[in-house]
Amino acid sequence: MNPLNEVMTAAEAAEKWGKAPITIQQACSGYKKSPPRFTASEARKAGRIWLVTRAGMERVYGKITI
Repeated sequence: MNPLNEVMTAAEAAEKWGKAPITIQQACSGYKKSPPRFTASEARKAGRIWLVTRAGMERVYGKITI
């Protein structure tokens, strides 16, 4: 399997999992008084874009149900 298929932008992940992009971004960075939901090995910021792993998305939001 191509390792690039295991990493996606927050916008791509949101589309695949049927979530709003801001939901994924907030899960990456944390918001208000909530800590981030992803670990450092599951998400990172590259410039202004959040990158997340498929494993991280599946852990937090479950398998894709499409």
